[in-house]
Amino acid sequence: MSPRKNDARAGGRGRSPGRGQSADREPRDIEKAFGFQRVESARDGDWIVRSVAGASTTKTYRCPGCDQEIRPGVPHLVAWPADTEQAAWHGGGGLDDRRHWHTPCWNARLRRR
Repeated sequence: MSPRKNDARAGGRGRSPGRGQSADREPRDIEKAFGFQRVESARDGDWIVRSVAGASTTKTYRCPGCDQEIRPGVPHLVAWPADTEQAAWHGGGGLDDRRHWHTPCWNARLRRR
């Protein structure tokens, strides 16, 4: 069986938009490049956590959980305290508070303390 084709003979309908997209909206490249961002609450406070795809990384980082390098091309997380979002608007917090973590190291951080 050959793959389906979308063509004009299908009633003038092209591909339908993907889940969460309207027909007139292009997917945002920034979401693809920087991953999904969420807020996590734990004993050590509220954190903004962003998943980073390996393909979008170009620098080497040091994971604070294991003190090993996160090399370019390795998927990982970036986390920073949630309260720095507001502090950044008032001249504090911001990029200096962000830390790059291996995903397993981030998930195990509360068990290490």
